[in-house]
Order: sequence, then C-alpha cells, then structure tokens
Amino acid sequence: MVNNLCAEEIRHEIIQSKPFKKRFIRWLQNYYLEIGNANNQLVIRSRGRCYPATLSEWFIRCHCDDRYFHHIPFPNDFFSEAIRCLHSGGKILMIEPWPTPWSELVYKNFHSEPFDKDGDWTIPLSGPLSGANGALPWILFHRDLAQFQEFFPQLKIRKVDLMMPFAYLLSGGVSMRFSSPSFLYPLIRYIESKLSQQRWAMFAYVEIELISA
Repeated sequence: MVNNLCAEEIRHEIIQSKPFKKRFIRWLQNYYLEIGNANNQLVIRSRGRCYPATLSEWFIRCHCDDRYFHHIPFPNDFFSEAIRCLHSGGKILMIEPWPTPWSELVYKNFHSEPFDKDGDWTIPLSGPLSGANGALPWILFHRDLAQFQEFFPQLKIRKVDLMMPFAYLLSGGVSMRFSSPSFLYPLIRYIESKLSQQRWAMFAYVEIELISA
C-alpha cells in the first residue's frame, strides 16, 4: 500500500508539472466516472454531470479501466467475474491500445510492451509476452468478436471508438518528463479531429454492457 501511495504521489506530481498533460487529462475525464463527496453524500461524476449513489451501486453498475486490460493474463476469468458482479445494464468501460498503421509503428518499435496481433486470449506468465499484449483488446473485440459473443452472450459491445493519435504521446505520458507546450494542445486536438482514426488512432474507447445476468 505504501508503495502504491508513493507511486500515485509521483504520478500526480508529474502530471501537475505538465500543463499539456493536465489539459489532456481534463478532456479524458469525459470518458471516466469519478467518485467524490458533496455535502457528505457520495457522488459519481460522469461527463460533467453528478449522480448521487451508494458505494455498492458504484461497484456493481460500472467497471472502468484505463490501459490495464491488456495486462490481464486470463480475460475469460475477468469477464466471468464481471457478469457475476454487474447489475443488468451495468457496463465495463475501457480505454485500450488498438492497432492501426500508425499505432503499430509506434507500439512495435518504440514501446516496451509486446504487441502481438497473432496472440491468443491469454498472456503467458513468462517468456517474450510476459505481463502484457497490447493487441489483446483488438483480438477479443475485433479479430475474435464472433467467438467472444459465443462465449459471453450476456455481454454486448456497445461502442468501439478509435481515438488519440498524438495527444497522449505528446503529453509525455506519465513515465517521461517530456511534454509539449500547453499552447499546442488545441492545435493537436484539431489535427486529430481531421484525421482518419482507422489509420491514425493509438487507442480505442470500448463500452461493454451486461444485457442479462
């Protein structure tokens, strides 16, 4: 726990030191649900609106993931547990790596994690794919979509929106001290909006709904 807290503090300090990154995070919050407290009442904020909720409702109505699904070694177990825990109508929200001509160039040549489109549904605990496969979301939700739907008929993929060709890279992420100047942020987002996401996106926003328990 201490290590996790220290890591989170360092992450927060890095983000605060990067104005470009801060603007990017504010935009990214449109895709997230956040827990907060208002007048001693638990509140969930999503897309700029606030909803009163109990803590139990948070855990069984929505699961959010920011770039860690492709680290899960046994996705079948994850989805089986999600079906057990979610309410009918509950959702799994993900922002995950996604293959395009541009992203594959970056992931395969300038990123430390493996990106294997020929991989299967599991991630080996040892060997060259140990710990991650950035292509795993694409494998389940695109390449093997029919198989995914056969295995998990209770789950419906509602959205796969491709996104973020350059903004995350130019923000410097969390691991790098580098970050683009803040004044370039609107220009970068404008350029991104004019590009074909099928060719240039780095990530995908995936929304999966439990339609029956």
